[in-house]
Amino acid sequence: MPTQLETLRTYTTVVADTGDFDVMRKHQPTDATTNPSLILKAVHDKSNKYLLDRIINDYRNAPLSETASQLLVAFGHEILQIIPGRVSTEVDARLSFDTQASIERARQIIAMYEKVGIERERVLIKLASTWEGIQAAKVLQAEGIRCNMTLMFSLAQAVASAQAKAQLISPFVGRIYDWYKKDAGDTWNEQERSGANDPGVQSVVSIFNYYKAYDIDTEIMGASFRNIGQIRALAGCDLLTISPDLLDELAACDQPLARQLDAADAKENAPAWIAANEVVFRTELNQDAMATEKLAEGIRKFAADAVALDEIITKARAQ
Repeated sequence: MPTQLETLRTYTTVVADTGDFDVMRKHQPTDATTNPSLILKAVHDKSNKYLLDRIINDYRNAPLSETASQLLVAFGHEILQIIPGRVSTEVDARLSFDTQASIERARQIIAMYEKVGIERERVLIKLASTWEGIQAAKVLQAEGIRCNMTLMFSLAQAVASAQAKAQLISPFVGRIYDWYKKDAGDTWNEQERSGANDPGVQSVVSIFNYYKAYDIDTEIMGASFRNIGQIRALAGCDLLTISPDLLDELAACDQPLARQLDAADAKENAPAWIAANEVVFRTELNQDAMATEKLAEGIRKFAADAVALDEIITKARAQ
């Protein structure tokens, strides 16, 4: 019997949500995605010290932001020697509300990849799904720089990203689930809110149905999973980025796994068309307490990790 991971690959592109090279070799994902937290964790791994040492040696006198970007690209380059597809590299979260700075940083990262022989088609630039981040993606996509819109928690963000012609979006299933579970408190019923009734799953399904009903080319990659049931409920999504422990669970299970999301079904029950402009975006996001709070929280967390990475680089330079 095929494992659930093997079956899932027939419906969905599997992406590794890790900076661990050994995990990628083990599970052989098509793509890989990183974020500041994963890179920070990878930098602390002694087996990766050679990457930090090399970047510090080569860019000791470069601006701190450039050295940090070079470190991200170094990890991305290593990942692309293992996987056949694309790697996502994130623009500093501290630029989430600065369109022009985000554009300039993205161009810098792509230039760094191209300098070490990596074609831009193999790189996705991750940008926060703020209005400013989405406008940066619009400019970058027109230049042939493909973007992955991260920290996504709402259909409003997804619709605006589609209008910007972003290559890919990453709705955060687990963080949506976390918010609703915390908000419900003692009234939360895990069994009743699992599988297709999981609020994070429902958010991705609504985006999937909207995109497929209107033939939107932007890829959908479910992300930030808390349990294997969320992944099973989204079998058939374009891509799913999965952490090492959940990849192991899927690889260890040989129970049947059925497709849950289908573009043909979405077309038969097309949702209403949604307008997308700055006023609608900001109004809809403001009306959604979960999306507003989780977006702000996510930016703060990734920004803090970027600061921590800067501190590691600064300390290493001084040695």
